[in-house]
Amino acid sequence: MLQAMLAGVASIKAQQTRMNVIGNNLANVNTTAYKGSRVTFQDMLAQTIRGAGRPNNETGGTNPIQFGLGVLVAGTDVFNEQGSLNATNRPTDLAIQGNGFFMTSNGLRTAFTRDGSFDLDANGDMVHRATGERVMGWDFIKQGDQETSTPITAGSSLNVPLGRLNAVQVTSRASFAGNLSGSVAIGSTRSAPDWTTAARVYDSQGGGHDITIQFFNRQEAPFVPPVAGAVTRWDWRVLDSNGVEIAQSDGGSPEGPGLYYDSNGSPIDMGAPRSVTVLAGAPLQFTVDLNFDEITQLKTIQNNQATSQVSLSDQDGFPPGSLQSFSVSQDGLITGLFTNGLTRALGQIATAIFPNPGGLERTGNNLWRNSDNSGIAVIGQPRTGGRGLINSGFLEQSNVDIGNEFTDLIITQRGFQANTRVVTTVDEMLQDLINMKR
Repeated sequence: MLQAMLAGVASIKAQQTRMNVIGNNLANVNTTAYKGSRVTFQDMLAQTIRGAGRPNNETGGTNPIQFGLGVLVAGTDVFNEQGSLNATNRPTDLAIQGNGFFMTSNGLRTAFTRDGSFDLDANGDMVHRATGERVMGWDFIKQGDQETSTPITAGSSLNVPLGRLNAVQVTSRASFAGNLSGSVAIGSTRSAPDWTTAARVYDSQGGGHDITIQFFNRQEAPFVPPVAGAVTRWDWRVLDSNGVEIAQSDGGSPEGPGLYYDSNGSPIDMGAPRSVTVLAGAPLQFTVDLNFDEITQLKTIQNNQATSQVSLSDQDGFPPGSLQSFSVSQDGLITGLFTNGLTRALGQIATAIFPNPGGLERTGNNLWRNSDNSGIAVIGQPRTGGRGLINSGFLEQSNVDIGNEFTDLIITQRGFQANTRVVTTVDEMLQDLINMKR
């Protein structure tokens, strides 16, 4: 009978453990990215009273006589299923949809978390809001490049220096669009171009420089060279802000060919660059490739006069501007937006996956650490190698199912009650046995 009592006591302890896990799950029903757990039981080593007997010619075999000694907690399993996503509209709140963990560091060790409630501290470092641990990834500003093959270490933090980072971009390409009227007089002179437009370009320090582009109608021979399909031709030249010529086509000079058009007024690709060097000979000199591919040549007339209309449509230079805001894409790329309209990649968030995520150990504060059975973290960019994508402005919710927890709560309560009855019944039987001797 004592064995029955001990078995009941063992079950009571096991049910208490299960109740602790259920209570913890329900306590964390609103904890960001919390992963619920469950308890599994196993029976204790059974006591063998008689072993099994082999059949023979006279009698059949006999089964072993055994009885169990109680129950043990086999383990606590973690449910790693995806939790629902809740919109917060905060750009620093991030949620992983799919597999993977964010990585954080306190400078000494690396931790892993699904809790993406991040923020920027006074230094601009991206940190885990609850603990202040820095979020790990590739900092393109610190690295000086956008390479993501560099190993992640405890010091691989991300920094977004809002208002403290300035950026410029030298102009390397300028595109023009519009129409050069085919109705203008043929053979214009350099002192009287058929159309003039202006553009502002920027040097490597963000300084602006105005250039003027002039177009000249050269439709008749000998100004039209033997270009296949060409029926008309225009020349161009570029003047700097002082009116000094710095580039021109004039019969296919080294600065680039003229503009050639077919019978439909569409430009013919000459396969050679048209470029201009601004501030030639100065320390800040730079070269701009001119793109005239969107300029047509149609016979446009307005108020009985031939009218052309060509202007700058795009150029890739930017004046100085400071970092104003940022965004995080689904692949974890942090892109900064500057006050001058320039966008630039600032960094890349790193995520990790494990061969066995169920083997991770909880360390509190929504953080995990790897263990001997979790395997080594496989670190890389989100949306690659089986890693999930990142949703900015969302947080993952707890995956605890209240209905299942309440059901397990009832089952656990009944199991606990049943085993307390075993203990009290054995106690009464022992009492009756003691009372046999008066």
